Amino acid sequence: MNNDPAIFSMDEETGKLTGMLSEYVSYAKDCLGNQTLEFDIQDYDDYEEMIQALLNREIDMIFNVGRNPFFAEENGYALTNTAWTYSMMAVTDEKKFDENKAYTVAVPKEKYAFKQHLAFSYPEWKLVDCDSLDDAADRVIHEKADCFLMGASQALLYDGNREFKSVPLTGTMEACFAVRGGEATLLSILNKTLKAMPSDMLTSALAIYDSTADKVTFCDFVKDNLLVVFVTAGFTTLGIIGIILVLLRRARKAEDVAKLAASNTQKLNDKLETALEKAEDASLAKTRFLNNMSHDIRTPMNAILGYAQLMGDELKGKDLPEASKYLQKLQQSGNLLLAIINNVLDMARIESGRMEIDENYGRIEDVRQTLFEIFDDEAKKKNIALHSEIHVEHKHILTDDTKVKEIFVNILSNAIKYTPSGGSVMINVDELACDEPGCMMVSTRISDTGIGMSQDYLTKIFDAFTREQNTTKSKIAGTGLGMSIVKKYVDLLGGTIHVESELGKGTTFTVTLKHRIADESYYVEKHAETPVTGSTIPEGRNILLAEDNDLNSEIAAAILERAGFHTERVEDGIQCVNRIEKMPARTYDMILMDIQMPKMDGYKATQAIRRLPDRDKACIPIIAMTANAFEEDKREALAAGMNGHIAKPIQVDKLLSTLSEVIRQQEK
Repeated sequence: MNNDPAIFSMDEETGKLTGMLSEYVSYAKDCLGNQTLEFDIQDYDDYEEMIQALLNREIDMIFNVGRNPFFAEENGYALTNTAWTYSMMAVTDEKKFDENKAYTVAVPKEKYAFKQHLAFSYPEWKLVDCDSLDDAADRVIHEKADCFLMGASQALLYDGNREFKSVPLTGTMEACFAVRGGEATLLSILNKTLKAMPSDMLTSALAIYDSTADKVTFCDFVKDNLLVVFVTAGFTTLGIIGIILVLLRRARKAEDVAKLAASNTQKLNDKLETALEKAEDASLAKTRFLNNMSHDIRTPMNAILGYAQLMGDELKGKDLPEASKYLQKLQQSGNLLLAIINNVLDMARIESGRMEIDENYGRIEDVRQTLFEIFDDEAKKKNIALHSEIHVEHKHILTDDTKVKEIFVNILSNAIKYTPSGGSVMINVDELACDEPGCMMVSTRISDTGIGMSQDYLTKIFDAFTREQNTTKSKIAGTGLGMSIVKKYVDLLGGTIHVESELGKGTTFTVTLKHRIADESYYVEKHAETPVTGSTIPEGRNILLAEDNDLNSEIAAAILERAGFHTERVEDGIQCVNRIEKMPARTYDMILMDIQMPKMDGYKATQAIRRLPDRDKACIPIIAMTANAFEEDKREALAAGMNGHIAKPIQVDKLLSTLSEVIRQQEK
């Protein structure tokens, strides 16, 4: 905003910057070491236009906003640490001024950062716009306002003038930068530059520019004090000395104000640093708790669902309808419980900032095919017609394929769940124009003829743990978290989601996501060889199973032996390493390694095996089979030297396909 020369102004002819922005840009370019920071300055005269430009990704940051976290959250941007502080004074004719009371305060309409700060720090105050400081003073005189606010260096000019007095406020204005949502890297860089700067640099610069703007030069002094000049005309030397002394006094006052403000800035940043450290510690503790809870819950769930699956295999071909019915309900309840656990953990991870985008290759057609494979049987059982239409020019994309599928699995699951028998569900996928080179916009519309939703519920559909009343009465199972997670995922991917619904007529969700266009040759290369399926796994493969839990070991062994594998078990990482060292090379075709084991965990055991001098032993395929199921767990497993990752509860198809791929790689 080009409305305060102390903050920022630009010569339209030369493009030269003056004010605090020039100080920051000059310093920031040199304080990041090997990192490069380039600035393209955009000038805005309208604050709302500037905010909208930030949200539309036309600009990356805003220089100088007041610290108001509520306003920031409402407008979808993040705030940096405090860049500088501004000591404020209330100019008033009130005999007793108590800043904790409710007052009507005149503020120049262009002082947006000021207003943000005041709205947050003094919510009881009523702010009224004025055209200028003179207009503000007139409002106080004519009792249309109780006071107006100025920087400490400026307010000294009004002190004692027209019965005004300047009252310092206890709360200083904290100014910071605004960064659009999702730009964590830029936010980190800006905080890094602010931390690297001398604590008083920007605050002192503000005081200097502020004082300069308030005419502390000789010429400005003469203009503002003509009477004094005329009176002292006969005493030229004396007059000049007097003027110099006055100027020096004002300069000292400005310097004192700058030092005070700088001290306040340092104190605030120290507090913010301490608060940040505490927040990071809390976030780390939360992450550890989530990881441990995920592991501790998934381990018994693996036993429940694993034994249910083994029982289902035993009952195949046997005339035991009651047992089969009970088993089906057991599996449904177990899967629902697992879904609830996953949703709660996903929500917690999103809110704690631990959820990351994992961009990879995908095909739009594959996403649609996956959805049909998941829901086609369920739709047929309910006599629901499931249709789709795809109109896209670019079929190959780079995106977080897992999160994209999760979005549409949640939406489509609800569409089928809440559509009565005889209804229909339609999926329309269309490519839209995109103004970013190398990218495409994909609009996916899922419409159903289901029970619909009330207009009241539509306003809170994306709130966590909320469900429509008619769905709870109908006893349709659900957690009230699915749509909240969908919205979080869409926001994380930088997309939009819109919902239309009417009770008794159905619902339409429209999700628009931006994807990078992928090279088709990648798809051709990836699918040049058809991977071996689980049903064609050669029999007689030997697997060493490192698993400390007896039940999980029994389940895994049963699944593997039915697929034609031979298994041997060890109970911890040390036993696993010792077994590989002791036995001849190629005794085992691969290792299925649990992570959390006594004596030595799976990561350390893998690293120890990879360091063995016998290369045949050191290069044995190792696959993590663990209840540590988060994305970072997968990355950590690969970083430790493992070849793959299988999450518990074990999905048989996933397990066998992973083993098949490992075998295929070995045979190349």
